[in-house]
Amino acid sequence: MQTRMKEFRARRDMTQAALAEAVGVRRETIVFLEKGKYNPSLRLAWQVARTLETSIDELFIFGEEDE
Repeated sequence: MQTRMKEFRARRDMTQAALAEAVGVRRETIVFLEKGKYNPSLRLAWQVARTLETSIDELFIFGEEDE
């Protein structure tokens, strides 16, 4: 899985810590999400997308190798 979280955070001048606080997780969770090392629950993906004012489809990119 790839993400565009860093790009969307930068657009809003938001730190990993600020995003983590906004969605109720630890900063480390955001780090793992951004590196594609953690697949979020649907609820967490929705919360992150909502906070970054985008859709889940725009934020998370799933490829064939991830299936």
